[in-house]
Amino acid sequence: MKVTVRKLCCAAVLLLAVCAIPVSGRADGHAPNSARNARTLILYFENDLFGGTDQYYTNAVRVTAISPDLVNWAESRDLPDMLDNAIMSLPFAGDDDALYNVSLSLGQSIYTPSDTQARGLQEDDRPYAGFLYGAVGLHAKKGRRLDTLEFTLGVVGPYALGETAQNEVHSLRHLKTAKGWDNQLHNEPGLMVAWERTFRMNKELGTGWDWDALPHFGATAGNVMTYANAGGELRFGWNLPSDFGTSLIRAGGGVGAPTSDDDPRVNGDFGFYFFLGTDVRGVARNIFLDGNTFVQSHHVEKKNLVADINGGIAFIIGGWRIAYTHVVRTEEFVEQDKEQHFGSLQLSYSF
Repeated sequence: MKVTVRKLCCAAVLLLAVCAIPVSGRADGHAPNSARNARTLILYFENDLFGGTDQYYTNAVRVTAISPDLVNWAESRDLPDMLDNAIMSLPFAGDDDALYNVSLSLGQSIYTPSDTQARGLQEDDRPYAGFLYGAVGLHAKKGRRLDTLEFTLGVVGPYALGETAQNEVHSLRHLKTAKGWDNQLHNEPGLMVAWERTFRMNKELGTGWDWDALPHFGATAGNVMTYANAGGELRFGWNLPSDFGTSLIRAGGGVGAPTSDDDPRVNGDFGFYFFLGTDVRGVARNIFLDGNTFVQSHHVEKKNLVADINGGIAFIIGGWRIAYTHVVRTEEFVEQDKEQHFGSLQLSYSF
């Protein structure tokens, strides 16, 4: 059954409505009077059109809703009561000096080879693939440290609607549609567990100017992606937000929610900043290159070391933040002839 643009739009509206429902705390929709009771909604859009191409990691969207601060994860009304004991047995859960957040995410990622007009299998180029998923993140903040544990469940293959999403949008924009989706990866459930730790070290320069550094490291395991990663971000600007960075779409990525009443999204002030970042990954498994786990499928020889180098600018007005990141990603598979450029737009609102 063909999924139309109208159906996709309706699904997107429903998705936004669900994610906008308060996960706990305030429900009046007004700006928070403190960072403790702020809810945050984040919309991500990543696309290689910002790099002037239509290939490889070609498009991704994600919506994330973050709860206000909680005394513990079991306090959240969005997690089943039957999971309370298991959740409270996790690392960092019993720290009385920490504050906790729960995040709910829905997203889709799309991957294609470089030649999207060829109908046949392109054995030396990356496979067509889509990934449709939901994720639950458990976040523990203690001082200038953030620990994130995220569980992702989704599907790879035709059920992920990668072909529908790409070609319906291309048709709507009167662009050429991709012709080789018949060669995409087969349907397969996808599961990942990710942990990441981020630190925040900052220096006030006076008169509103600040800089900070946010190093991170972590690991992700699952049949979709398995890797260890490390990197960081440097920010400089006016009225820097008191959060843990401007994360790209990735499992276990940082939470861009206010942590202090000095954050301009809480006190209604204006702010802006420039940032530079990197993330280096030692990759053991990447289904979008290695192919399906349990059946034969198109695959290519991946590279085990991949790095992102990025930079951008962000503006904060009231409870809103809009950020643009330009990313250079090194070659991910042996036959890839050069690095990839893509852009990431992030729009968030704290209320």
